[in-house]
Amino acid sequence: MRSNPILMVLSAAAIGLLVGVSSPIRIAPTVLPLFSSLGGGGGGGGDDANCTSAGAGGRNMAARLSAALPFFGNSTTSTATPMKVSPPAKSEEAKKGAERLLPPDIVVRESDLHLRRLWGQPREDTPVRKYLVALTVGYSERANVNATVHKFSDNFDVMLFHYDGRTTEWDAEFEWSRQAIHVSARKQAKWWYAKRFMHPSVVAPYEYVFLWDQDLGAETFDAEEYIRVARKHGLEISQPGLDIVRGVKNYDVNVRRNDTEVHTSTSAGRCSAQDAARRPPCSAFVEVMAPVFTRRAWACVWHMIQNDLVHGWGLDWNFWRCVDEPGRQMGVVDAQYVAHHHGFTLGDKGNDTVDGSRRKVRLRASAEFGEFKARLYNADRAQQAAAALLAQSKAAAAAAPPPS
Repeated sequence: MRSNPILMVLSAAAIGLLVGVSSPIRIAPTVLPLFSSLGGGGGGGGDDANCTSAGAGGRNMAARLSAALPFFGNSTTSTATPMKVSPPAKSEEAKKGAERLLPPDIVVRESDLHLRRLWGQPREDTPVRKYLVALTVGYSERANVNATVHKFSDNFDVMLFHYDGRTTEWDAEFEWSRQAIHVSARKQAKWWYAKRFMHPSVVAPYEYVFLWDQDLGAETFDAEEYIRVARKHGLEISQPGLDIVRGVKNYDVNVRRNDTEVHTSTSAGRCSAQDAARRPPCSAFVEVMAPVFTRRAWACVWHMIQNDLVHGWGLDWNFWRCVDEPGRQMGVVDAQYVAHHHGFTLGDKGNDTVDGSRRKVRLRASAEFGEFKARLYNADRAQQAAAALLAQSKAAAAAAPPPS
């Protein structure tokens, strides 16, 4: 007997209906892991513990869920399904910085070197001073350093970098030393200390930063008057004029003049009248032994200091990169001058063949100068190539026909 197709279809439908009535299916939405991870943390396991709660914890969880997933409504009977969430890209994390985990209003990005009390109210502490002077020192030069520090007013915080490891002796001999910041690391150069302990975010409160050698004669110097003159002439990077009667010189441009408050170039010595418009060492040149920076200029110079090139040779030939108008914003303050007594003093006197001798130290400094010049040359070329490529891309985009 042939079966009737219509009867077969009707029979299958009836059987399906009977099965559905006898075994009802519970349909629940799929939920993101946020539902299971935001629970109260108290009760037992299972879906009920994650999806229903009482009191403030439950209300807080419901509010967070409502804000994060408004499209799910207020269902409280759902089955959580684990879901893999990809972490943010590394570049995104780096851009935000580690402080992204903190509330923005608690983030403090800058510091200072001002000493504070361990008692009383923070708001009653003495205010951070306006300026900073940092000196690289050895105990044998303490008399000259003491005379120099006394040329800086109470508006200065004082920081000493000790290359001989002797720090406590200063406190016993000089009262001002007890209020100074002392950093001790044996046999290191000034720029090694500066790179590690004068980050722009640490010295940001200081309007001017003096980064001086220990062998300067400052008998006629007044730091407050120096700042007044430098500010008046808009100098971002400067130095005192050099008194060559009492001291030595390396370049003519840094020698003190008697007829001006400041000067920014010279045509003396190796610098002809035509060279006066050139950059170092005929114009826009401040030497490394007694530079003074505004906070803005220092932030730039700090980034130019190479971490592994400790002598800093070549930095002064490139300070001009850190101001907008080198011919106007870099100069020598003639009205306030010092004497540079010793010249090159790093390294031990005596046998030039042993490690640490003055000759070997100077050889390394010279080698660093060559390495620094090579790095700058390569960096300039890379920057120029990138700028040319960007210009080509913009030109190509401008020449492309508009989309139809």
